[in-house]
Amino acid sequence: MEDIVNKVALSKLVVFDLEDYYPKGKRERIDIKDWLYEGFILREKEFRLCLEAHNWEQYKDSYVALHCSTDAIIPGWAYMLISTKLQPHANKVIIGDLEQLEATLYQNILENLDVSDLKDKPVIIKGCSHKPVPANAYLWATLKIQSVAKSVMYGEACSSVPLFKRK
Repeated sequence: MEDIVNKVALSKLVVFDLEDYYPKGKRERIDIKDWLYEGFILREKEFRLCLEAHNWEQYKDSYVALHCSTDAIIPGWAYMLISTKLQPHANKVIIGDLEQLEATLYQNILENLDVSDLKDKPVIIKGCSHKPVPANAYLWATLKIQSVAKSVMYGEACSSVPLFKRK
């Protein structure tokens, strides 16, 4: 009887899993409509009073997405003012939804990631994830890894899609 050989384990293939880079911490969304008069009008004095009365410590070590769920026109300084309240507590603050927040987090991580250990190696970017890894993260990882890798694939070792091969 012939021994079963795990060719994947013996190969030089490197699995790059974006879930490994998922930043730990709560994700929070703040809807500023609650601080607007009738949900639509920003009255500076009342707006500032609402911000002063808000418990900002609840956002400690969180990632925060600021948005307004109504069609109110929000001046840029309003978001800037909120960010000054969040700055001592939150890890990151953006204007947008939770999907944009995840994309921003991954963009920062991947831009600063050292991939030199992947130089001249065949790399497979793991496909399925259990965490909310945004689609853009796969694109950014591909571009980053392509600059150094021998080849880039997507999926699982048993069924991958070739994306790039250095000539």
